[in-house]
Amino acid sequence: MSVKIRLQRHGKKGKPFYWVVAADARSKRDGKYLEKIGTYNPNTNPATIELNLDSAVQWLHNGAQPTDTARAILSYKGALLKHHLDGGVRKGALSQEQADEKLAKWLDEKAGKVDSKKDTLSKAQADAKAKALKAEQDVNAKRIAAAAQAEADAIAAATPVEEVEEAAETVEATEAPAEVATEEAPVAEATEEAPAAEENNEEAQA
Repeated sequence: MSVKIRLQRHGKKGKPFYWVVAADARSKRDGKYLEKIGTYNPNTNPATIELNLDSAVQWLHNGAQPTDTARAILSYKGALLKHHLDGGVRKGALSQEQADEKLAKWLDEKAGKVDSKKDTLSKAQADAKAKALKAEQDVNAKRIAAAAQAEADAIAAATPVEEVEEAAETVEATEAPAEVATEEAPVAEATEEAPAAEENNEEAQA
């Protein structure tokens, strides 16, 4: 029986979630499997991978052939390296302690790279968030300034009209008594001239 290590799709539409399984090569992709050896979630950044390293290596020892994606996952988690080192131990090229030491060193370096990538992504997300917040603050500041300017323009546009109206009322109030005085002045002059005319008539009669 030919065995393959491959992905079995789960999850929902648009957000797949995969199981890493050892299955008969003749079975359907999502059909029966021999053993579930891990999970793969590509919806996170970086992708979340959980793998039973010993089970994966044992299946590799038994001749299971991984698909391309499964091979990349096994390589990422160190299963292929452990399989290779175990082959060296069987051949006597190195001891089990040396193989374990090399595997532990490689896993530490890999963990450091993953943590570094996570820190870089977190920093990038924080920078993007800060930039978006600053842009929003700038937009709000411009909106407030525009509103204040519009209000100031409205006040400036309304103020001259009120001042002109007040000035016109002041001018009308000032000119009204002058006209009354002008109209009353000839009456007073006529009153003063009337006695003078009567005195002239009396002198003429005398």
